[in-house]
Parts: sequence; C-alpha cells; structure tokens
Amino acid sequence: MKARARVKRLGAAVAVLLVLVLPLAADAAVLKKGSKGDEVVTLQKKLKQWGYYNGAVDGIFGSGTEKAVQYFQRKNGLAADGVVGTKTAAALGMSLSGSGSTAQADGSSDRNVRLLAACIYGESRGEPYKGQVAVGAVILNRVKSSKFPNSIAGVIYQ
Repeated sequence: MKARARVKRLGAAVAVLLVLVLPLAADAAVLKKGSKGDEVVTLQKKLKQWGYYNGAVDGIFGSGTEKAVQYFQRKNGLAADGVVGTKTAAALGMSLSGSGSTAQADGSSDRNVRLLAACIYGESRGEPYKGQVAVGAVILNRVKSSKFPNSIAGVIYQ
C-alpha cells in the first residue's frame, strides 16, 4: 500500500509540474542569453552581416549577442528585451525550431516528463507532496534561468 501511495503522490506531483511546464512551451521557441547551437550561429551571422554584431560567431548567446539583438530590436521598432522570440525572429527572417517544446513529435516530451519524474522521485521520494513539487519547481526555474542549461536534461545532468 505504501508503494501505491507513493506512486499516486509522484503522479500528482508530475501533473502539477506539467502545469508549470506548459508556460515553458510558450517560451521554448526563443533564443536568449545562455542559448547555444545552430540557431544562435544563424542569428549571429545575420546580425554580423547587417552590422549589429561584431563578436565571434560561436553559437553561444552571450552578452555581446544580447546587446546586438537589443540594438536590432530598437532599430526595427520591437521591444528591446534582448530575447529572440517569434516577432524578432520574423524580423530577422528566421524561423525558430522550438527544440525545447513540450509537444514534440519525436516523443522527447515523454522523455522529459519521465526524466523529471525520476529526478523528483530520486531526490525527494520520502518527502511530503509539497517537497516533491518544490524539487520539480527548482528544476523548471533553472531551465528558465540564463545561468543554467536551457533544457530539463541539461539542468538535471549538470
């Protein structure tokens, strides 16, 4: 019976965390400070070509890239927040893949949920429900922060 109760509590904790993850899906298709990869390379190349960026094209969205994005946004009448969302990407002639989306066809959202659940279970299986939710919330807050990797797996394996 105790094992069944734990599974129920863990399932409830994951359900609550999914509600917390849904806002991440809206933010998933953005490039921001801390982002890395091919889309950042494309962004940096475009900004450099148009004279907004003079740093290295290294695929790492750092302070220099953020300032260049803000400059581009100001010059193009966009909110100068330094984040490349759908409007800024469209102005740049880019489309963002949303690689962090929670609704991916390859099943990676299921892997993210299982990984998050396993981490919550491993870190807080003996804790009350609130403690389990808190562990999940910490992971998701770190995914949102530019100081940590921008994926659930990245945060957990760091």
